Amino acid sequence: MRLYSTNNKDLRVSFQEAVFNSLPEDKGLYMPEVIPTLDPAFIRNIQQYSLQDIAFHIAHALIGEDIPSDDLKALVKDAINFDAPVKFLDKDLAVLELFHGPSYAFKDFGARFMSRVMAYFSKEGDSLLDVLVATSGDTGGAVALGFLGVEGTRVTILYPKGKVSKVQEEQLTTNGQNIRALEIDGTFDDCQALVKTAFNDPSLAGELRLTSANSINIARLIPQTFYYFWAYAQLKSQGIDEVVFTVPSGNFGNIGAGLLAYKLGLPVKHFVAGTNVNDTVPRFLKDGLYEPRPSIQTLANAMDVGDPSNWVRIQDLFAQNIEELRATISSYTYTDEETKIAMDELFAKYGYVACPHTAIAYLAAEQYKKDQAGTYASVFLSTAHPCKFPDAISPSIFEKVTLPAGAEALADRAKLTTELPVDYDTFKAYLLANK
Repeated sequence: MRLYSTNNKDLRVSFQEAVFNSLPEDKGLYMPEVIPTLDPAFIRNIQQYSLQDIAFHIAHALIGEDIPSDDLKALVKDAINFDAPVKFLDKDLAVLELFHGPSYAFKDFGARFMSRVMAYFSKEGDSLLDVLVATSGDTGGAVALGFLGVEGTRVTILYPKGKVSKVQEEQLTTNGQNIRALEIDGTFDDCQALVKTAFNDPSLAGELRLTSANSINIARLIPQTFYYFWAYAQLKSQGIDEVVFTVPSGNFGNIGAGLLAYKLGLPVKHFVAGTNVNDTVPRFLKDGLYEPRPSIQTLANAMDVGDPSNWVRIQDLFAQNIEELRATISSYTYTDEETKIAMDELFAKYGYVACPHTAIAYLAAEQYKKDQAGTYASVFLSTAHPCKFPDAISPSIFEKVTLPAGAEALADRAKLTTELPVDYDTFKAYLLANK
């Protein structure tokens, strides 16, 4: 597999190099040199395959022999060891549940796959691999649990102080071992900027072997395509061929993976991006002007992103053609008040308890159905378990939530974190003093 930078298509690197470097020196993002079209027979018969079979097929199509087939099969089997079921709420409305992994969030797909890929490529005698990650909520927990105890790695997680839920913070800060948490007195965008600056700081390159676990890393994007194909397989098994996926979107890595799946040959009718009031992409699709703004804190904190990194990947997939983008993606924006109403409505109509991100996806799915009536299956993505959001969900509904195994024990573990201001020199000093 060869990859180029979105800022320079003449730049070519191997998959291994892209995984470890995360960001090209020109500050673009890595993209596959070739996006293969999967065998139509595989798509036609996809309902015959397991999730692990599908995951291997897609990973092998993209990665090729960079990881030999037998090794890749074992890696996929180890990483993707939990389900992502499609559950119908009525005859044409379904939810794809992506929270059945160890951190109760969709990011387990990317974090577990990436950690195994990095461990596979690491050689005995290599220097310690320092993984930096900024999180607005769920990424940090998924990365922490994905890398916990992985030899030769150390993870430093930056999260915005007071802007993640209690369970999210517990998953970030109670691990110890090779996981460190930094509580940054700012926003997610501030955390992300600190990480990006570190990667582009040549003076750190000689001191630390840095890589990223954010969705800027191509090894996070690839496994997120798996569950789109798996969802389609489940629909096919019920005789359904046409699907519209609605994705709660913040940094646009999740829907970016869906669009990569579409380019690989997944027959998706349309994509819908639901956002909170951090609406940079909806405004762009409307008026053609990309104008990032400072992020605003909302109930759907994992989507509080004012300048979504992965949007450049999506534009690259569509060769900067805004009309093709508009034909493929619709987008809707919702307030906290609308999100609360949606969570209540989902429970009242279907007995379904949803997190705020899932509720936004539901709202956008319903709006698109009104705008574009049809016979397709409308599948919205549930990206996090509701147990992570006790303060956002109505108490009378939250009491119906069944906690996943291990969630209760988190509260009894000591918080291990270091507070830092939004200041790159202070962050750099911390990294160098604790290398």
